[in-house]
Amino acid sequence: MEITFKSSKLRKNCTQDKVITKTHGPKRGKILKRRLIQLQAAPNLATMKMLPGNCHELSSDRKGTLAVSLDGPYRLIFEPAEEPPPATEDGGLDWDAVTAIRILEVENYHE
Repeated sequence: MEITFKSSKLRKNCTQDKVITKTHGPKRGKILKRRLIQLQAAPNLATMKMLPGNCHELSSDRKGTLAVSLDGPYRLIFEPAEEPPPATEDGGLDWDAVTAIRILEVENYHE
């Protein structure tokens, strides 16, 4: 999949080894790098359902975004990069058609 980032600062915080460790710590940083490699290697979003990380759609005020688990309550939050996002006939997200995503943040949204 093609991956873009919401900002250049977020890209740096997620892709540069020293910055990842400084920003997220060694454990979360290692998992974050692994999730980004998995996302990049996946041909589409549906592939992520078969991999560790519990890729799932979010709801309520985060409707339209997705997340994969990192460590503890932390998640990598992203959205389909296509505008509008690919949809199935019933209006849900077409996971098979999503081939590009935009990383929005790394956070604990459970607080």
